[in-house]
Amino acid sequence: MPDSATSAPPPPDASSSPWRSLCYRSMRWWSLANFVSNAGTWMQLTVQNLLVLQITGSAAATGLSVSVQAAPALLVSLAGGAAVDRWPRKLTAMVSQALLGVVALITAVLVATDRLDLTVLLVLAAVTGTIATVDGPACALLGNDLVRPEDVPSAIGVGSLVHSAGRLAGTGLAGVAVGFLGTGAAYAANGLSFLFVASVVPFLKPVAGAATRAAVPARRGSRAKGARGKDGDLTVREGLAFFARRPRLVALAGVTGISAVFGRNYGLTLAVLVTGPLAGGAGAFGTVSTVLAVGGIVGAVLGARLRKPSVRLVGALAATGGLLQVVAGLSPSLAVLLVLVLPMAVVESVSDTAGTTVLQTDPPAHMRGRVLGVWGSISTGWGLAGPPALGLLMEFAGARGALVAGGLIIAGAIGTGHLLRERRTALPVTPLRTGERHAELETAA
Repeated sequence: MPDSATSAPPPPDASSSPWRSLCYRSMRWWSLANFVSNAGTWMQLTVQNLLVLQITGSAAATGLSVSVQAAPALLVSLAGGAAVDRWPRKLTAMVSQALLGVVALITAVLVATDRLDLTVLLVLAAVTGTIATVDGPACALLGNDLVRPEDVPSAIGVGSLVHSAGRLAGTGLAGVAVGFLGTGAAYAANGLSFLFVASVVPFLKPVAGAATRAAVPARRGSRAKGARGKDGDLTVREGLAFFARRPRLVALAGVTGISAVFGRNYGLTLAVLVTGPLAGGAGAFGTVSTVLAVGGIVGAVLGARLRKPSVRLVGALAATGGLLQVVAGLSPSLAVLLVLVLPMAVVESVSDTAGTTVLQTDPPAHMRGRVLGVWGSISTGWGLAGPPALGLLMEFAGARGALVAGGLIIAGAIGTGHLLRERRTALPVTPLRTGERHAELETAA
């Protein structure tokens, strides 16, 4: 099917059903493909660290492999986002998924033939991370193209549920596959799941008016004159400049960043709290993790009901999550903590859906890939900074102190930002005299 296809099913009614995006046939196929892909990915992730340990016997090498795969997202995401804006979206997603599948299958063959050493593994990890800088924004924006703008929150919420379901299925299947077929089976399954997605993409039909290919008219002439390299550089700069000039996106980055660094890393902070001050064991933390997962699913369903979320909503939810984190840090018992963990996870999940919707729909169509590229770089940065920062905070203040201090920082920073914004917008505007107004108009012209 050609990339320019814009036919769509009869539009669903203007309800707030979290499942309304599934009224689109192409979205149903895309969700199925993503479930298969997520299951394959989690099969691979479940055994990946074990594979590195088997090859090297070194925990440091395991950490190095994770860092090498994450590094491209920090360094190359800008270029990946620019590529997504330049190339046809369906073709980009199909090729990137196929390449990821090939890399996974090559790894499976090398594992099966016992020819995978640390050097080759690191090279494959770096290649995978580089391809992902294009694949991530391409697939995210392609999913949005399959529904009307007001149904994007539903598409994102359904995607979150699909991700959770794929994680459960992939984690369970990994043990079965490795037990019967060996470690390479998980990589083979992941490779086949990518190829399945690539085979589905050509049959997807974007809704009428979806931007399946970005266009930058101002640059056509320079490209025709052979200035392709310069044009590419400018494209990356334009993405950075656009992001920096967009107050909503800057505010969203600030809210999400401070939440990511001082909160959300519950796998670390709550693990220390449960096993330390609350005197629980691994089983108790497993219960907490289960409640967190359930809350995430409930939040994804609630987030999918949104129609036009705002940065203000994201900030309010993040501040609420920070305050809940403060109370959780003061929990006198595991039972009280469990009561608090559920709304913490719900608020976080709804906030994620709202923030992702703003990020993917606020920029004009021809800038969305570059905006996601900028976001990929900065989100990787704070994702890497969060655990060490919380670790240091826990060294000085303990688990309770880290949760309380982190929550107060989040709520305080967001509240202060809101007050400053309200004060700025409330400042009276001095009217210009006629001559000054005329001069200003001439300058603007």
